[in-house]
Amino acid sequence: MHELIEAKFSIGIIVKHKYLNFRGVIFDVDPVFNNSEEWYLAIPKEIRPHKNQPFYHLLAENKDIFYIAYVSEQNLSLDQNMKECCHPDIRKIFSHFDGKKYIPHTRTNN
Repeated sequence: MHELIEAKFSIGIIVKHKYLNFRGVIFDVDPVFNNSEEWYLAIPKEIRPHKNQPFYHLLAENKDIFYIAYVSEQNLSLDQNMKECCHPDIRKIFSHFDGKKYIPHTRTNN
């Protein structure tokens, strides 16, 4: 059994990858690795993160493309420039940017 570690980042926060040239908005968090073994083994061994840490789902972007990324906590840092992201799916999940983070849409029960 894995000991659960508290996530350092939360939904709506803008982060950047420490080694690869992209940034993104967190839209979901897994307390520990929750992807396929094939995906995990495709990461070069010398930079492969350990599984017992939070992993984040990002609406990711770089200067060329928009995509979804799955990144370990150890490979992320806060994006200090606080510039809004341009990913086209942001508005599907978040209502607005408050200057520090994206705020999820409020859910209403009908």
